[in-house]
Amino acid sequence: MKQKSEITRLNIETHPLAPFIPEGASVLMLGSFPPKREKWSMEFYYPNWQNDMWRIFGLVFFNDKEFFVEPVAKRFRENAIREFLSEKKIAISDTAQEVIRLQDNASDKYLDIVTPVNLFRLLQQIPMCRAIITTGQKACETVAGILNVAVPKVGTSVSCHIDKQQISLYRMPSSSRAYPLALDKKAAAYRQMFTELNLC
Repeated sequence: MKQKSEITRLNIETHPLAPFIPEGASVLMLGSFPPKREKWSMEFYYPNWQNDMWRIFGLVFFNDKEFFVEPVAKRFRENAIREFLSEKKIAISDTAQEVIRLQDNASDKYLDIVTPVNLFRLLQQIPMCRAIITTGQKACETVAGILNVAVPKVGTSVSCHIDKQQISLYRMPSSSRAYPLALDKKAAAYRQMFTELNLC
C-alpha cells in the first residue's frame, strides 16, 4: 500500500512550458499555472480558449478583442502572439513550478503551490527587467512573498529593489472569466499599466 506522501507526490504537476524570454526583455509577466492540457488551444501561455488574456491584449494594443483570435477554430494565433511579445520585449512565465490541484481544475483558489518559480534565477535571464506584472491574486501574493514586499491593490504597483535595481511589481486583474470584472474594464486596467510602462 502506498504511503500518503507517495500518493501526494503522484498528484504533483510540473510546469509544462519553458519561460518565454525575448531578447532585450524589459518586462516580465507572471501568471500562476496553466490549466489541464485538455483545455489548451495552443502550446503557449494562457492557452485556455475561455481565458481572456489575449483578448485583453487585442483590445489594449489594437482595439480589437479578436486580433489574436481564430474564432472559427477556437484557438489563439500563437505565432502572432510570440512575435508581438518579442517586439514589445515582454517575457512570460508563471509563479509556480510544481503544484497540486486540490479540486482537479484550473482555479487558483484550489491551486496548492508546492514549489514556486525560482524568481531570482529567472530574473538573471532578464537583466533589463524593470517591471514584474502579476496576473491575479495568487501570482501576486507568491511574488510579493518571494520579494518580501506588500501585496499591492489590483491595478496598482509597489516598488522594490533586486540586486540594486529598482523594479515595479504590478498586480493586475485575472484574465480568467471567473474573476468578476467586465472584459473592457480589465482591458482598461491593463492599458493604464502598459501606458505607464511606455509600451502602448
